[in-house]
Amino acid sequence: MKIYDDLTVFLHAAIKASVSAGLRALEIYNRDFAVDTKSDDSPLTQADRDAHKIIVSCLQTFDLPVLSEEGRDIPYDERRGWERFWMVDPLDGTKEFVKKNGEFTINIALIHEQRPVLGVVYVPVLRRLFFASVGMGAFCCDILDASTVLNASMDQFMRSSRRLSVGATGDRPYTIVGSRSHATPELEAYVAEKRRQHDIVDFISAGSSLKFCLVAQGKADVYPRMGPTMEWDTAAGHVVAEQAGAVILRADNGLPMVYNKPNLLNPWFIVTAKD
Repeated sequence: MKIYDDLTVFLHAAIKASVSAGLRALEIYNRDFAVDTKSDDSPLTQADRDAHKIIVSCLQTFDLPVLSEEGRDIPYDERRGWERFWMVDPLDGTKEFVKKNGEFTINIALIHEQRPVLGVVYVPVLRRLFFASVGMGAFCCDILDASTVLNASMDQFMRSSRRLSVGATGDRPYTIVGSRSHATPELEAYVAEKRRQHDIVDFISAGSSLKFCLVAQGKADVYPRMGPTMEWDTAAGHVVAEQAGAVILRADNGLPMVYNKPNLLNPWFIVTAKD
């Protein structure tokens, strides 16, 4: 089996799954909804649960395992032998969803031998879709009508999409993007150091995997994550940023990020488009 054989088929399915889940999430977002609390004190809504069910249903045709934030806890002894599987965050940025600031996303990635090779990030409120796969590049599309995606071939869909590149910076100051809901002293120290290195530094706060996408679009130069994330938080955005030309490395040792670790907690990392 070739490592990246026909990723387009997988990508097309992931795009449809993300948009379908996004439609359901928006239905709940636009009304009153209950907020539960998980064992780690993070919020959980019906949108998280429903999006998970929709995505799993859409992807089951491939007969691949699905590792989802809202799925069952799968022990490493079971998943250590997975060569290829789906990594899903049905609703990334539930805190932003609850705050109703629009900065939540649907994240779907395909992992092959501990590397994310395909990623889809859908922003339901903006109706904006980011997607990428190894060998194809990274793209973005604004979706005015979901049926144009759900009923379109991949070729038709690609014609309405635009390629992303971290080089599309334009004339702007050095720009850092960081977490809206998870600021840390380490991030503040990182920003302070960059302010000493550059004449002018802008800082953008953003929720969910939108931070990866801002780097991929060339709207930010670096996304330093000096705080905890899980693998499903980052896998899809990782592919989008990487295929747009960014580099994603661990902050502690400069090595690449890997997935399907025994502990699904990520190390701190830095997404950078330039030195």
